[in-house]
Amino acid sequence: MHSFRYVDGSLKCEGVDLETLAAEVGTPAYVYSAETIRGNYRRLDEALAPLGDRMICYAMKANGNLSVLNLLAKEGAGFDIVSGGELFKVLKAGGRADRCTFAGVGKTAAEIDYALRQGIYSFNVESEEELEMINEVAGRAGLVAPIAIRVNPDVDAPTHKYISTGKSKNKFGIGLDRAAAVYERAASLPNLKIRGLQTHIGSQILKAPPFAEAVRKLTPLVMELKSKYGLEFFSVGGGVGIVYRGALSSGDAAWWKGSAEGSDDINSEKEGERLAPETYAAEVIEPLKALGLRILFEPGRFIVGNAGVLLSTVLYRKSTPTKNFVIVDAGMNDLIRPALYEGYHEIEPLKQCSSTVLEKVDVVGPVCESGDFFAQDREVPVLAPGDRIALMSSGAYGFVMASTYNARPLLPEVLVEGEKATVVRTRQTWNDLIVGERLPT
Repeated sequence: MHSFRYVDGSLKCEGVDLETLAAEVGTPAYVYSAETIRGNYRRLDEALAPLGDRMICYAMKANGNLSVLNLLAKEGAGFDIVSGGELFKVLKAGGRADRCTFAGVGKTAAEIDYALRQGIYSFNVESEEELEMINEVAGRAGLVAPIAIRVNPDVDAPTHKYISTGKSKNKFGIGLDRAAAVYERAASLPNLKIRGLQTHIGSQILKAPPFAEAVRKLTPLVMELKSKYGLEFFSVGGGVGIVYRGALSSGDAAWWKGSAEGSDDINSEKEGERLAPETYAAEVIEPLKALGLRILFEPGRFIVGNAGVLLSTVLYRKSTPTKNFVIVDAGMNDLIRPALYEGYHEIEPLKQCSSTVLEKVDVVGPVCESGDFFAQDREVPVLAPGDRIALMSSGAYGFVMASTYNARPLLPEVLVEGEKATVVRTRQTWNDLIVGERLPT
């Protein structure tokens, strides 16, 4: 579920009126619902409860605000990190290193050393050279590094090509054909401890069978490694998709009753469709229980995606012989998904329009790029300068992928809990844009 809904014609996040909030903090701005984040985490954890020994490691690359991390740490979550900086933020937010898995294909020696000294739960090793590097760094530190190999099961997940990670052509992981040999090499290195096996087939997947296929393909290897090396855990990664189309109308309990199969078109999910956590769990629980291991899950978008919106204000309207444009104050530097992935975000006015008339427009930002758009040829309510809108389902891969392109300051982030809204990151100023820069003498 999520906690954005119209009440008496006004869009609210939990008990906070977003029009009022936008007037107070200004736009553009990100707003997150604590209730939604907790609800998503608890719903998934409950669905996976039959597994017993399990750990949900939130993939913080989706949204790394300290308040979001702190909220999930209090829920008992672990964390999936991909850099030393992410581990630093987890620790600052009250998380624990021994509940963190460290993924990513390009870990530096300094990051490995830092994570080792903090007591990382496991490194998810992505290449044979990385394995050697971790062993070397651990030896210099006089420590033993816990590792899992990320094994690529060559499963074709139905998702955008930029977020598919489980095929042999992707840069991630070690092929199933090489995995046993790499584990044998790991067992021979003196400063490593084999702790688990990890896989991840992609992101924004709306069908359950690819997850089950990955488990089935890896089960023989997992059992062999458990027998040889005393494997402790199997991490099946993340990737469960969310609703982008029809996001607002899917905010009640019906949202969880969406199709188990999702949409065939990853860029045009049908209204209300999603892969429900219960459906996902039903597909993977039985084969995972049979392994007799701790099972790790690494969801990111699933936890926070529908929990956030990007607020923006209409600046101008512009018409040409072939197009009508609505120009808003948010830009591609604030939310890059539409330009990068052709990502779809519902556009909702903060005040419901009295008229049911729609117009076909491009909703665009002020950045000097033709790719700076949030919608193209989209039918939306008629919007006038000064009207405020919400770009729905912006809680994942929104602020974390933002930049200061065109010298545009980074946005504030607001966390809503009930009727209380707290600015959990302040808006950058123009002076912030030049911090660290110097003119040559």
